[in-house]
Amino acid sequence: MTAVAASLNDADTDADTDLTATAAAAEDRIAVRHRSVGRPLLYGALALCALLTLLPFYWVVSGSLRGLDEIRADPGAWVPQHVTLDNFVRLFRTEGFGRFLTNSVLVALMVVIGNIVAASAAGYALAKLEFAGRRLAFGAVMAAMMVPFTTVFVTQFVITVDMGLADTLTGIALPGVALPLSVFIMRQYAQSVPDELLEAARIDGAGEFRIFFRIFLPLAGPAVATITIMSFLNSWNNFIWPLIVAQSTSSYTLPVGLAATSQAAQHVTDYGLVLAGALVVMLPVLVLFLFLQRYFVQGTAGSGMR
Repeated sequence: MTAVAASLNDADTDADTDLTATAAAAEDRIAVRHRSVGRPLLYGALALCALLTLLPFYWVVSGSLRGLDEIRADPGAWVPQHVTLDNFVRLFRTEGFGRFLTNSVLVALMVVIGNIVAASAAGYALAKLEFAGRRLAFGAVMAAMMVPFTTVFVTQFVITVDMGLADTLTGIALPGVALPLSVFIMRQYAQSVPDELLEAARIDGAGEFRIFFRIFLPLAGPAVATITIMSFLNSWNNFIWPLIVAQSTSSYTLPVGLAATSQAAQHVTDYGLVLAGALVVMLPVLVLFLFLQRYFVQGTAGSGMR
């Protein structure tokens, strides 16, 4: 009887094991089936989102290669009937185009360099230096990020005029030299730098300026790339502030200059010229992002902006 009972118990155990294995195999098949169905759906949704994102850019490119009469005849056409570069030829021959482009480049350089130095220094100090009011200062940075530009641009304009910087490239660049968002990114990234490394440099006799320029900035390459892209984009595409500050064509940046010269003699917008100008304005930002996208991703991840 004992042998029979043991045999029955072994049979039950084997049956349970078989059932467990069968259930696990069924679950694996279901999981594989779900993955085989889910992945194409996911890729299809991502492809659709990418297509919807790229359609406006494609329309800008298509419109810039069409003549004004063709654009007016069929504004919604996606494929140009007669491809022409006349819009770009007229754009580059527009009076003052070179000056507008030079002004935009100079303003963008001032803004980018200012953010790299000023915002990096502020972020480093808020993260690594102990001083009275540090929490209050960081709170002020966070509050400044939440204030819309339209609520302060009148005050900024009055200050710019009082400083004698109206109708100058410096006056256009100054408000963007140390963006609160750039300070926040650098502060968050600086917190990931080991304190022991900075303390070792101080023990070796290095001052704070030397530590900042020789140790911290090289380590903060991804964050520097991030604020470079963001500050360049903010400066390059800025329209309202340069329009207010620039009081003569000699101080116009590219967006303002293109808006001023896109009107035809009959006060009708030259859409071909506008689209060609929009494409020219987009290209530097696109090229910069393509070169720095890897560092941009690392910088946003390292600063906690997921």
